[in-house]
Amino acid sequence: MNRYTRAIRVLIEGHADALAAQPMKRYMRNQFEYLGIKIPHMRALLKEHIAEHGLPGAAELDQILRELWALPQREFQYAGDYLLGRVDKQLPPKFIETLEYLLVTKSWWDTVDGLAAGPVGTHFKRFPDIRDTYLSAWRGAENFWLRRTTLLFQLKYKDETDFPLLCALIRENLGSKEFFINKAIGWALRQHSRVDPQGVRDFVAATPLHPLSAREALKWLEKRKGS
Repeated sequence: MNRYTRAIRVLIEGHADALAAQPMKRYMRNQFEYLGIKIPHMRALLKEHIAEHGLPGAAELDQILRELWALPQREFQYAGDYLLGRVDKQLPPKFIETLEYLLVTKSWWDTVDGLAAGPVGTHFKRFPDIRDTYLSAWRGAENFWLRRTTLLFQLKYKDETDFPLLCALIRENLGSKEFFINKAIGWALRQHSRVDPQGVRDFVAATPLHPLSAREALKWLEKRKGS
C-alpha cells in the first residue's frame, strides 16, 4: 500500500464512531460498510492531513485512489473524492482511465455524482478530444452509471453548457425505467433552467419525459413562479 494511502487510513480509522456507522450504512441501503465519520468531520481531517503531508503527485494518485476504493468502508472513497477535488485541474489527459474506473467500481450516487460534476466535468472541459471519445462510449453504455455521468458532467458549466448536447443525451435515454437516469435528466434540466429558463420549458413541453424527470426539471421554475 502506498504510504500516502496508509497515512489516510490510519487517520480516518482513528476517528471511527461505531454508533454513527449503523445509521449511515442503513441510509445507503446497507451496500457499504462505514466507520461512522460525517462528511464535515472527514473534510476537516483531510484538510489537516494535506496541510501536513501535501497533496500526492499525479504519478502516484492513480495508485492511491484505487487503494482507497479497494478499502471496505465508504469513508475511504469519500477521501478519494476529496483528494481529486483538490487536484482535478492538474490531471493529465490519460487520467480519464482512472476516472472511468472509479465511476464503475462500487458505484452509487454518493460517489458517481461528485465525480461526474467535479473531476469528470473539469477533465472534459480541459480536453475536448477526450470528452468526445469517452462520451461516444459512455452515452450508449450498458452501465447506467456511465450514462448518468454523461447527463451530469455539465452541472457546473452554467452558461457554458452545451444544451443541444444535453438534449441529445436526454433523448437517447427516453423510456428508461431506471430511477437514477430519470432523476439525472430532471436534475440536469433543472440546473440549466437557471441560465436558460425558456429553453428548458420548451424542451420539457416538446419531449415525452418520464414524469419524475419533468417534475424535477421544472421544480426551480415553478418555485420561482410561485414566489
